[in-house]
Amino acid sequence: MRYVLTGKPDYALAELFLDQGESVIAESGAMVAMTGNMKIETKARGGILSGLKRMIAGESFFTNSFHPEGGAGNIKFAPASPGDVDALELKGQTYFMQAGSYMAHVGDIEIDTKYGGLKSMFAGEGLFWLKISGTGTVFFNSYGGLKKVSIDGSYIVDTTHIVAFDANIQYTVQPVGGLKATFLSGEGLVCRYSGQGDLWIQTRSAPAFAGWLHPFRRVEQKKNE
Repeated sequence: MRYVLTGKPDYALAELFLDQGESVIAESGAMVAMTGNMKIETKARGGILSGLKRMIAGESFFTNSFHPEGGAGNIKFAPASPGDVDALELKGQTYFMQAGSYMAHVGDIEIDTKYGGLKSMFAGEGLFWLKISGTGTVFFNSYGGLKKVSIDGSYIVDTTHIVAFDANIQYTVQPVGGLKATFLSGEGLVCRYSGQGDLWIQTRSAPAFAGWLHPFRRVEQKKNE
């Protein structure tokens, strides 16, 4: 399987070139376009329980499997929100990913949910992470551009900018500083990562963008009153 990523980092698109016998599994609604010989199969991977767990983690209940018939084919995928797309090559490793970032995968990949508890919720990711493990290629997306950071020691990230990280890395959620900095700096809570491994962050924050838009929404409401 070959792939090309275009439109990075603002409006990224993943185009996959599949030979006869190859297939790709993708989130519901991720497909943009494909050749006429691509066939689709829709089902809840792993059964109803796995589908429900994916829904709890913010993913779709059903996933789609695409494969070409009668020769090679290609298919294009894109995320729902504007932003970047990257490919994560797994060789038996495990990564945790924020809900909504997984887009598609090729190979022997297992996607499960990991209960993160209150720590995960305070990190801005809800109560569950996506747990992705196996061997293959995983395509994932962000809001804004994607930046890979190789951690060796300690690293701090704003909770709304986390996309994915190596399962070997440990993290804690903490205030950005003292009481004054935490409540008045606009930063609030951060994640402190420690250990060795790779971390992906996104250059934009959806909650911050929503907050930036809010004053304009109030002005528009007043105009319509």
